Amino acid sequence: MDDEERLGEIRDVLDRLQALAADHVILVEGLKDVDALHRVGIDAEFYCVQSGGGPLKAAEHLWRAGRPAVIMTDWDRRGGNLAESLRNDLDSLCVPYDDQVRRDLSILCRPYSKDVESVDSVVALLESRLPPAP
Repeated sequence: MDDEERLGEIRDVLDRLQALAADHVILVEGLKDVDALHRVGIDAEFYCVQSGGGPLKAAEHLWRAGRPAVIMTDWDRRGGNLAESLRNDLDSLCVPYDDQVRRDLSILCRPYSKDVESVDSVVALLESRLPPAP
């Protein structure tokens, strides 16, 4: 996959994330993730799992709010473990969630980064490698 194709696919996934943001809460690890997602155009309600009390508190918050979630943790080992805990806690409270966006971004960004806070940098890098428009 060349840089232009990869960038197009990342943008498609980010468009899906923005569409989900209309009625989902995006679960991230921390504020740097929120900042990076804002920089790539994601306007959403975010919940920082680490500072918000952990996966169970996040699941309880969504259950009380009656809102579905998008799990957007990092794609390193720690983020994977956190995503698994979130899935388990959300399932236990019957809170619907999407984790496909995270999976897709992890595959597309993995050669360049291992975390959500770098998504904006990956997009900028790939954009810089594109040939200039005529």
